[in-house]
Amino acid sequence: VLPYWEERIAPDLRAGKRVLIAAHGNSLRALVKHLSGISDADIASLEIPTGQPIVYELADDLTATDRYYLNER
Repeated sequence: VLPYWEERIAPDLRAGKRVLIAAHGNSLRALVKHLSGISDADIASLEIPTGQPIVYELADDLTATDRYYLNER
């Protein structure tokens, strides 16, 4: 997941594009771990609900400044 993030997703985000990612739970778990800085121990217990979009707001350096489920706002 991280090579794809670096090669494909991050360049689009740096170019000011919005990116929609649809993926399997384990792929999403790896991406959430990276974006949220979650430890290996904690990521195993993280629940990612099916069919509920997660929105990440990112700073210019692509660090997460906010994370929420779309239906919460």
